[in-house]
Amino acid sequence: MRIPQRALTAATAVSVLALSVTGCSGDSSADSGQKVRFGYISDYNGASLLAIADKQGLWKEQGLSPEYKIFTNGPLQIQALGAGDLDFGYIGPGAMWLPASGKAKVVAINTLAHADRVIAQPGITSIADLKGKKVGVPEGTSGEMALNLALQKAGMTAKDIEKVPMDPSTVVSAFVSGQIDGAGLWYPLIDTIKKRKPGLQEVASTEDFTDKAFPTAFVGANGTGKELTTKVVKVLQKANDWRAAHPDESIDVAASLLKIDRKAVAADARNVKTMSTAELVAATENGTVGTWLDGLGTFFVGTGQLEKAPAPETYYDGDLYTKAYGK
Repeated sequence: MRIPQRALTAATAVSVLALSVTGCSGDSSADSGQKVRFGYISDYNGASLLAIADKQGLWKEQGLSPEYKIFTNGPLQIQALGAGDLDFGYIGPGAMWLPASGKAKVVAINTLAHADRVIAQPGITSIADLKGKKVGVPEGTSGEMALNLALQKAGMTAKDIEKVPMDPSTVVSAFVSGQIDGAGLWYPLIDTIKKRKPGLQEVASTEDFTDKAFPTAFVGANGTGKELTTKVVKVLQKANDWRAAHPDESIDVAASLLKIDRKAVAADARNVKTMSTAELVAATENGTVGTWLDGLGTFFVGTGQLEKAPAPETYYDGDLYTKAYGK
């Protein structure tokens, strides 16, 4: 399946979100070893493990030297992986349809997230109130996923609204200026909007769907070697365990990498459920991760983003993940 055209903006042309980020790291502190080009999104989910890996010297342990590149969403990273501009990246649950359609491989589950919302202008208090109105959304992302879930729950479809595809930064500016009536978006960007539109309404949330799980993940390019992938997964696993054991410190480290206020990162982290690597290994082995991915796959079939839901093992390298643990 094709990535929506509006999501295919060249990654090099993506501007840093000045509205939520005042600065970002281009390269890690590691200065030797095999180079690994790693994409991420400027939030706690996307940046915390990379920041911890830098701080703890985990890349150097594996003989790797990462080069970080910031993106505004997951689909752009999938495109960059396919173009050979990245080796690994980070995606939210709304972009999981892309590896499921063969565009990349999931190499590690990261967290369970519930940061996605449908927001509306003051005075609009329900999804039904958005009927016939303009709703901005970054296509192929978890913002679109949240919007589609909310529409389904309300007995509506995308035809009941005027959906306006936009990149995340444009959604923010368009909402603040009143050019759109609603948006499918995520934290911390919603916090940015709240500062300028304090009366906005959250009319739907992924937290409303307690029967579903929304895993975030790290992905690798198709064809990336097993040896390199194993090394990267080991780095992510060790960083993940440090984060699980040091939740407060992980916020400090992520804020340092992102160069944004710690309070903003802490607020973002509250929308995340972290798990130890042992828990993620167990969830992989007992089929829980497969159940999470099956649920998303079925949903994406319903939205037309997938023709059919593939078996999770066709795009999640759970065997490599479990074998890498403890080595």
